[in-house]
Amino acid sequence: MSTAVSNAPQELAQVVESVFRTMLRIEVEPCLDVPPPRGEMVTAAVYLTGNFQGAVLLHCPPWQACGLAAEFYRKTPPSNVDDDVLDVMGELANMVAGNLKCTLLPGTHLSIPSVTQGTDSAIRLCGSRPIQRTVFRTPLGPMWVTIFTNHAQN
Repeated sequence: MSTAVSNAPQELAQVVESVFRTMLRIEVEPCLDVPPPRGEMVTAAVYLTGNFQGAVLLHCPPWQACGLAAEFYRKTPPSNVDDDVLDVMGELANMVAGNLKCTLLPGTHLSIPSVTQGTDSAIRLCGSRPIQRTVFRTPLGPMWVTIFTNHAQN
């Protein structure tokens, strides 16, 4: 199952593009691999169990997460990450993971989203490895989507 995800960058791109167009009314597209900036990031994660075990993570700087929340709620961006920002990031991760489940990962179950704010080392997925990382260009700057699988899967 992890092979289906790691060999499907177009499907991941289509899912992310569709979620952002539908939920935020903004266009995004994959772009050249840009390393995440050092420092604070907002990371939303949805964990997967069942036929596929791993996680889907969305990462971006706090100011960008605030901008995404502003697009979602159609209001002025908050100056700091607040509960609305965390909720929007969690919902975006949930929508991406849910759509991947339907298209590539049947028989998979999703967790409730979790969202953290901190340095790029804030989340460690023990026993997991990244199998797909795509950078997306948004009107607010680059955003990273990473899919992890546990080491037990091929």
